[in-house]
Amino acid sequence: MEPARIDIPDHAPHVLVVDDDRRLRDLLARFLTENGYRVTTAASAAEARAKTESVLFDALVLDVMMPGETGFDYARSIRLSSQIPILMLTARAETADRVTGLEIGADDYLPKPFEPRELLLRLGNILKRTQPVLGAPSGEVPEIVHFGPFSFRFDRGELRRADEVVRITEREREILTILGMRTGDNVPREELAGSGPAANERTVDVQINRLRRKIEIDPANPLLLQTVRGIGYRLVIDR
Repeated sequence: MEPARIDIPDHAPHVLVVDDDRRLRDLLARFLTENGYRVTTAASAAEARAKTESVLFDALVLDVMMPGETGFDYARSIRLSSQIPILMLTARAETADRVTGLEIGADDYLPKPFEPRELLLRLGNILKRTQPVLGAPSGEVPEIVHFGPFSFRFDRGELRRADEVVRITEREREILTILGMRTGDNVPREELAGSGPAANERTVDVQINRLRRKIEIDPANPLLLQTVRGIGYRLVIDR
C-alpha cells in the first residue's frame, strides 16, 4: 500500500523502500512521507527493478534478507550501472554483514530494530554526501543556470520560466541536471541514458524531444537544447 500524498512537492527526494515485510514497508513509507519525502515501495528486488526502469529515484532503502534475490545481490547489480545512494537494512548486525554491504557499495547500514528517527537522519546524511548528483563535473558547481527565459536550480531540481514553475518528469530533471552542470559543454548521448535495463540511447532522444517541447519556441529547430551530431547534446547556458 502506497502512502497518501500529503502536499509533497515535486522536487522532494523520491525514495524507493524495498522490504518483504509489508508492515515495515508501510511504516517506513508513512514515516518518510510525513517527513517530506516522496516514497514508492517494493516487496522484492524484482519488483524494485521493474519500478526503477521507469522512475528515477533519489535514494534506495534496501532490506538485506529477502527471499529470492537478496538485498546484497540487488545492490551489487545496481552498482554495475548506478551510484544511487543506498541505505541497507538488516536484522543481522554482525560486523561481517556490515562490511559486505559497504564493500558492495552501500552508503550506510542500519541494523533492525531501529528508531525511525535514526533512519531519517542517516538517509538525510547520505543524500547530502552524494550531492551534487551523478554527471556533475569536478570543480565548482553552480547553484542555478540560466538559458533563454528559463532557469534551473540544482538543489530543488526546479525548472522555471521567469517566476512560473514548469512541470518536468524525473528523467527530464536528471537530464537537465547533467546538461546544466556541464555548463554548455557537449554531453555524450550514453551519459544521458540513465541506468537500468530500459536505459538506451533511443529513450534519451525521446526524452530530449519531450523536454524541447517545454522549453523551445520551435522544438524542430532548437536553440537552447541543441543536438551535437555524432556526440549527443548541449544546453546553451547564458554566460
